[in-house]
Amino acid sequence: MLIREQYLSKIREFYNSKLIKILVGIRRCGKSTILRQIIDELRKNGISEDHISYINFENLAFNKLRTKENLYAELEARIKDENIYYFFLDEIQVVEGFAEVVNSLAAVHDNVSIFITGSNSKLLSSELPTNLSGRYISIDINPLSYKEFLELTKQEDRKMEGRVFFDYIKWGGLPGRCEFHTEDSIRTYLQSVYDSIILRDVVERLGVKKPYLFDSILQYAISTIGREFSVDHLFMQIKNMGGKISKDTLYEFLDALCKALILRKAYRYDVSGKAILKSLSKYYVTDLGIGQIKKSNNEFQNYIALENVVYNELVNRKYEVYVGKTPKGEVDFIAKKNGETKYIQVSYMLDNESTIEREFGAYKYVRDHSPKYVLSLDHADYSRDGIVHLNIIDFLLGNQF
Repeated sequence: MLIREQYLSKIREFYNSKLIKILVGIRRCGKSTILRQIIDELRKNGISEDHISYINFENLAFNKLRTKENLYAELEARIKDENIYYFFLDEIQVVEGFAEVVNSLAAVHDNVSIFITGSNSKLLSSELPTNLSGRYISIDINPLSYKEFLELTKQEDRKMEGRVFFDYIKWGGLPGRCEFHTEDSIRTYLQSVYDSIILRDVVERLGVKKPYLFDSILQYAISTIGREFSVDHLFMQIKNMGGKISKDTLYEFLDALCKALILRKAYRYDVSGKAILKSLSKYYVTDLGIGQIKKSNNEFQNYIALENVVYNELVNRKYEVYVGKTPKGEVDFIAKKNGETKYIQVSYMLDNESTIEREFGAYKYVRDHSPKYVLSLDHADYSRDGIVHLNIIDFLLGNQF
């Protein structure tokens, strides 16, 4: 089992806190595994079994606890002394009114520590403040980073660089897919994950009558990775295919794909005006494997996947990530964290002078002195004019950034 220390290190100081710990992420990204790893640490620290409760609401054995009244009664009955009780509630979004349960327990008892996971918008921060009254912390759990992927599969990067890396950018970082070793079996697994997300986290929640439209929307989003997303163009495309959908519904469906954590939205940022622009945003897939199985054509090539994997890595490192708009073009990414800004250009290979000029020239109209990078698969160092060139794999492994 891969110990996901980057998440455990953030949660550990809250083990005994009354704050509700919420782990949010796309289905099958490893949230349940992290809960089990926390439980293992508690056991090693001497916490007795009767003070640890794990309930997985996808398990039929706990079906009777899917009402807020039954769940509250069950958890309340398990509290028998003044020592801390640790409650792990996995995929709790299926319980209508779950926020009332955890909020009441935290309000009434000083000796409860509650951990919950979820895979859709019911667990997103936008829906939580009213119900939980600020009594929570939220931790975003992502699919495996490339570094974690190497650790889990016990592969060394440099010895098998081509095969391993391109396998990762093609089939993504959902941990479960690493159990399968043929393209057919990986594709089947990823399709089942996608189907469960659409059916459980989108269709049922919105009462959608035409779930096939999500495929069209997602396929279009994938085909535009690295380019500005046009709702008008998508609307006409669906209309030309005989589909009937209003623009308002289209926006709603697109938002649902983001709330189901299949897509992430990157806003544009005006480098000159230092302002976030709400129009002409870009979308990226949370997991490249889902992108691979839902692509509509061969446009989802390596150079597009590289930009997506860099975006995901920046998000994984807790940067706020924007697409940079300059007076004469754009910079792929502006990454902000702790008051610092970094600019990043992504290229497949810098194999000719015109490509080098294009990628480094993107910074011509960026006047501030923040660090600027060009990332590519080249091993030669093309750094110049104060702009740092990095190998993408070195970047993903955490080197020199």
